[in-house]
Amino acid sequence: MSVFVDEAQLNVKGGQGGAGCVSFRREGPESMGGPNGGDGGKGGDVWLVADRNVASLLAFRDHPHRRAKDGVHGKGKDLHGRRGEDLFIAVPEGTVAKDMYSGEILADLVHHGDRWMASPGGRGGRGNAKFFNNRRRAPSFAEQGEDATERWLALELKLMADVALVGFPNAGKSTFISTVSAAKPKIANYPFTTLEPHLGVVRIDDSTEFIMADIPGLIEGASEGRGLGHQFLRHIERARVLCYLIDLVALDGIEPDEQLRILQHEVGNYRPELLARPSLIVGTKTDSITPEALAEWPHLSMSAITTQNVRKIVGELAQQVTYARDAEPDVEATVIMRPEPEHAWVEQLKQNEFRVHGRGAERIVALNDVTTPEALNYIDEKLAKLGVPKLLSRAGVREGDVVWISQFSFEFVPEV
Repeated sequence: MSVFVDEAQLNVKGGQGGAGCVSFRREGPESMGGPNGGDGGKGGDVWLVADRNVASLLAFRDHPHRRAKDGVHGKGKDLHGRRGEDLFIAVPEGTVAKDMYSGEILADLVHHGDRWMASPGGRGGRGNAKFFNNRRRAPSFAEQGEDATERWLALELKLMADVALVGFPNAGKSTFISTVSAAKPKIANYPFTTLEPHLGVVRIDDSTEFIMADIPGLIEGASEGRGLGHQFLRHIERARVLCYLIDLVALDGIEPDEQLRILQHEVGNYRPELLARPSLIVGTKTDSITPEALAEWPHLSMSAITTQNVRKIVGELAQQVTYARDAEPDVEATVIMRPEPEHAWVEQLKQNEFRVHGRGAERIVALNDVTTPEALNYIDEKLAKLGVPKLLSRAGVREGDVVWISQFSFEFVPEV
């Protein structure tokens, strides 16, 4: 039996960049040739891709970690390392990716083919051939490969349906969708038979069909989190039309009018704009009430068991879906782009301890080998070009204070 999973956590990390190579030409009589170390390859990127053939987030429930391939190290003779393969992760249409810790929405993948780069691969390090110049004739250092950023994502699936069936437990939603489509949800005479949404395609003729979603039953207080309210209500957000199914047999003593009032209150309390969405109110189980009681019901009604009026209800829903499709603009994928700041800035950690932030400064230190004097001189030159020493002096850093850049620390010596 397949399991529907609409929430999951995902850990992603792009591939690490390959390291550059330190190499010199050693060919025939030329025993001390110039540098010819090749660059390392870039690490692979991790992408989330919306795929209509994926039904739920089940794949991430027990296996949440995803890694792209690392870049290959450079070699001598100017041989560059191969780029790491990108990793494409298929998710259902309607998947929302959030930062697991802050809750910030990072991407909303609505349609088939929408994609978002969840973790870019690290840059490959440059070989020593790239550091050759008139002052540095025989560079004996190369860059290390850049490590990719690891992040935890919270994935949520919001079903993409034309019609969402909204009603109390046992209001007849599962019976209705199983009657008009091939969906086969569990049906039984007790509350909360349906604990996961079901999708069904309702086909009227060769040119008219729509997707219907059987949303698990709502109860009073669902919009405030009672029961599994928010998990259920989330799935009606993208539906074009809401179909309120009202049990005319006074379900658990709640009269039909009161059922409708509670359902609309919970929907509006969750998302007020949903009340303005096209909707249809339908009374169910007409086979179980008297003609006199049915005559008092002012809205449409049907019996999914005997199929009385079912065709008429489906026709009304199809008409509403057509109007809604024509009226709505095309919705594109939402991707939040927040590039890291390149300019450097200083944070004081303790009385005599500081940290330099900024992608430019951090990358210079992270990519270079701080254990070799020649590479340290190169780092000093690059940091000076970025104005880091002056920035530290303006921030009040004094001689002997500890300064951190990325994972590297040093004692500050002011410029003379």
